[in-house]
Amino acid sequence: MYNTSYILFYVATSNNALLNNQRMHYNIMLCLGESFVVRAADVVRTLRQKIIAVCRKLGIGVCLRTVVLIFCLTFFWVQLHMSDVADNEAIQILAKPDGLLDANDSMLQLVPQHLHKYLVALHQRDRPHQAILPGNASEHVANTATSLNASEIRRLIDQQNSKQAVYNEDVYGPLQNDSLVIVIQVHTRIMYLRHTIVSLARARGIENALLIFSHDHYDEQINELIQMIDFCKTMQIFYPYSIQTNPFSFPGESPDDCPRDITKSEAIKRKCINAMHPDQYGHYREAKFTQTKHHWWWKANRVFNELDIVSNFSGPILFLEDDHYVAEDFIYMLKLMVKSCRVACPQCSILSLGTYLKTYNFYGEAKKDILRVIRRQQIFAAELTPPSWSFKIVPSFSHYDKAEISQWISSKHNMGMAYNRTVWKKIVDCADTFCKYDDYNWDWSLQSVSNNCLSHEFKVFVLKAPRVFHIGECGVHHKKSCFDMALIAKVQKLLSSVYKYLFPDKLEVTYAPIKKKVLRKGNGGWGDIRDHELCLRLVNHQW
Repeated sequence: MYNTSYILFYVATSNNALLNNQRMHYNIMLCLGESFVVRAADVVRTLRQKIIAVCRKLGIGVCLRTVVLIFCLTFFWVQLHMSDVADNEAIQILAKPDGLLDANDSMLQLVPQHLHKYLVALHQRDRPHQAILPGNASEHVANTATSLNASEIRRLIDQQNSKQAVYNEDVYGPLQNDSLVIVIQVHTRIMYLRHTIVSLARARGIENALLIFSHDHYDEQINELIQMIDFCKTMQIFYPYSIQTNPFSFPGESPDDCPRDITKSEAIKRKCINAMHPDQYGHYREAKFTQTKHHWWWKANRVFNELDIVSNFSGPILFLEDDHYVAEDFIYMLKLMVKSCRVACPQCSILSLGTYLKTYNFYGEAKKDILRVIRRQQIFAAELTPPSWSFKIVPSFSHYDKAEISQWISSKHNMGMAYNRTVWKKIVDCADTFCKYDDYNWDWSLQSVSNNCLSHEFKVFVLKAPRVFHIGECGVHHKKSCFDMALIAKVQKLLSSVYKYLFPDKLEVTYAPIKKKVLRKGNGGWGDIRDHELCLRLVNHQW
């Protein structure tokens, strides 16, 4: 296999003799052989020759600085090269169909033994290597047969919601105002939920938190998993107007509803129920999409306005989903953000701990920082300015202690959001805007609230190095089965490699440039007047 790597170094000095030697001596480019050992030997041999030549011409002082710079750049090149190779090998192994068994064994090895119970269903405890394979019964509970009909499920949901039972409160004590409340929206993806729970269990300070799981699908297997949690207080709430509890009528899909792609004129001829209310693109509602927005809206109303245990809680509440993976210091970082925000951004309404893995690359950020250093040294040499040798080489986890103040943008800051009761009241006051905005996404609807209803748009205090990651490649928009083990392993490996940079002492705050407000049309899917009315009734407790 053909491999080519480059080692590039710059020597900056005020000595005119150095500049008279052609600039080609500043750049060393080595074509490395087939094996890494041979390449390393060639590098050392060539560097030694060049260093000796430079030392003879420039003297020991400049020579030492040259050696140090070469060493640093070589070290980072090796580090980035090996990390990329390791990542690629891991992903390739996990992606092979015949490597699934090894992948699951490796996954279990990344998790402490006492947490394996959250990854393995009770009926699979005797064969744990199969428990987290994609395609098993534990992957997606929607495929699990149930003997309960809709009316029985509604009865169980009503009982659970009325009880407001808090588990493990006898062990961890009542909720304090300096505790953390975490709300997790759950659908049917138990495979993701298992890993979310494992990541929560490993977080420092989790014993003082209250986990509230909000469901739009009642399933005993998920209930069993959540009731196994013994590392903190837990609670379950159930969205009562789901497709599961209304399979043949609104808010589910009625046989008399208009098909999605029928034209309005044809819908009127058919006299289907919602013929007069397609969305802005001419499509009719799909319950599987509208349910997510309804659930998010109901969940927040339920937590802030109806749960006794948080009725006197004034701190920020963190909202996660069943496919979010948290870092071990996410609770520590959230508290540090709250503390820093009081001074740096008292006007910030939302704290954001997350990002999407595809949009952030820790190692990519490190490469950018190295290139900046190289360019800086090149400029110094060109201007005959003595360089400052006190610059900081930024590690791979380059923004581990940095936060940014920015406008809240739904597509960037909708994961790992935390806000308090005061902010929620502002959102509720704009319920008409939220509930009538023609977009089935709750975050885009919230963006409309920020842009069009509030006197001041939401500002967000966001971590530059995320502590919440999105591991769910299989969601409501995916019609085919998809493979997600590689992404979970990638997040676990990433957090393991940057562990020493977690728990920083303080945050360095920067300000993002203000961008021109973009008026968005919305994605549609929310034109049915029945969805508007249900949304408004939920906040007024009239349904």
